Amino acid sequence: MDYGLAWVLIGSLMLLASIFAGLLSSRVGAPLLLVFLGLGMLAGREGPGGIVFQDSQLAFILGSTALAVILFDGGLRTPRATIERGLGPALALSTVGVLITAGLVAAVAHYLLGFGWVFALLLGSIVSATDAAAVFLLLGRSGIALRDRLRSTLEVESGSNDPMAVFLTITFTTMLAAGELELGWWVVGDFALQMGLGGTLGAAGGFALVWLMNRLELSGGLYPILALAGALLIFSGTQLAGGSGFLAIYVAGIVFGNRRVRADQLVGRFFDGLSWLSQIVLFLLLGLLVTPSELLPDLGTALVLAVTLMLVARPLATLICLTPFRFPLREQAFAAWVGLRGAVPIFLALFPFLEGFDRSGQAFNIAFVVVLVSLLLQGWTIPWVAHRLHVSLPPEPEAATRLDLDLARRTDRMDRDLIAYEVMPHSRAADFPLAALDLPKRTRLIVVIRDGIVQRLPEVQQLTAGDFVLVVTPPETAATLDRFFSRRFASTAGQLSVDQGDFLVDGSSRLGDLCAAYGVELGKTDPSLSLAELLRSRLGEGMGRGDRLRFGQVEFIVVDKIGPEPKRVGIVLEPDPEDVGWRRKAASRVRGRLRALRQRLPRIGLGAGSG
Repeated sequence: MDYGLAWVLIGSLMLLASIFAGLLSSRVGAPLLLVFLGLGMLAGREGPGGIVFQDSQLAFILGSTALAVILFDGGLRTPRATIERGLGPALALSTVGVLITAGLVAAVAHYLLGFGWVFALLLGSIVSATDAAAVFLLLGRSGIALRDRLRSTLEVESGSNDPMAVFLTITFTTMLAAGELELGWWVVGDFALQMGLGGTLGAAGGFALVWLMNRLELSGGLYPILALAGALLIFSGTQLAGGSGFLAIYVAGIVFGNRRVRADQLVGRFFDGLSWLSQIVLFLLLGLLVTPSELLPDLGTALVLAVTLMLVARPLATLICLTPFRFPLREQAFAAWVGLRGAVPIFLALFPFLEGFDRSGQAFNIAFVVVLVSLLLQGWTIPWVAHRLHVSLPPEPEAATRLDLDLARRTDRMDRDLIAYEVMPHSRAADFPLAALDLPKRTRLIVVIRDGIVQRLPEVQQLTAGDFVLVVTPPETAATLDRFFSRRFASTAGQLSVDQGDFLVDGSSRLGDLCAAYGVELGKTDPSLSLAELLRSRLGEGMGRGDRLRFGQVEFIVVDKIGPEPKRVGIVLEPDPEDVGWRRKAASRVRGRLRALRQRLPRIGLGAGSG
């Protein structure tokens, strides 16, 4: 009994150390996941902790469960708009991109380092996927504001490329264990089966879980437990049925997060904490598994593959996959650098251990060093790279303090939410009289609490900073309502980077007036159109912050939105040729060289004739 309590004590101390180390890392800018990994190594058998942990089977079970929770939480926090904006490029990166990355790393491992093809392909597969935990945490914690389409692509890719990497790793591990050296058509059939079952069962399981949550009358604290049990049932059931459980639980999370369910706020907070716990446990566990002294023989090999991955394979895969979707080169470069490797490659390196492959230790050591290099170089420099590439947008205004109150509703009978806000200083709600506030449709302010006293609404002429209000609103307008109570920038001057243009105008400005003011030719465009109407017609309803539209000699940039409407628009008078796209830039160079060649040809002809 004392032995068991000792492990409880050790585990709790490690969790506390991880939390406090995370607070310290945020002050020095260190990647948080690297801190967790380092703590695991310090607690391991060659560190001060001296804990001997070599149970790869237990590590695999705990690691797969933790990764499943992280993926489900990532799906929960992926709005439908994010899927719509980033699905195409994200799927290209998570399928074709993973194949290209794995193939290029394998080619270097085979031709330069002398590994056999199957083992080289196994190494490429292990390090081919970006890490969902690393990317979700980095983009959420670093404070970097990115163009909506770029951010959506990176988030969806990081959650959807794990199944492809898992499939490739299992395939080549099985081939090594069986002594097979050639791929067959069975690989295509197996891939279709795993992805098809994963997507289908994930979506079906997500809808079933939503239905169950909304039909059962439970104590409030049981709803998060029900959601967790259902999510893990979808994951494990799909995996046992021959499908991709990782794809299934991510799809189930997306379905669940985009439907109205009981106790959704309670479930969200529960999975937020559980996801943090899963990340800490996963990285501590993988840190415990490694033996630092055993890394040295494979250090040179791992560094070569890490450099190949970061500087060749990932950038080339990004270029091939994102160019058809017209991403500017600078955004492609940033997406290539955000290809963080985290716990997933180390977790995938456990598969050879489970098959009893005799070179499994080497694969594990190489994967571990690649992850360390990625977290050190990429994780530490992401904000700097975003600034140098000019892909970061001005920070969002400080969000309003918001509390969603569950109405214990049946979702087919109640279509409004009850939300409590704290009015922020310099917000629209505090700067304008109540009568002048253009609240969304079907939205009603029902209670105002000022200095702890409930105010009579007819007597409240204007809200002030620090007021607490209760609002009833349809769920689809909640995001728009957030902007009424959020802190706005006191001044837009000085807040705009180069990416927001030379001038800032309102989206309601008439196109004819703007073109006359800046000397831009209208062509056949209706001058009575507003700038917002032009952007919506050209870019579509899913446009986001940072989206650009080239119009004649200028470029319009969406700076921020109120609902689907562009509220403020930046104008670039002399657009950067790089943002026009590398294809047009290259074509322009070719045309220039052809003109120069044509000018020289007559002189060459005269010279030949006179001779």
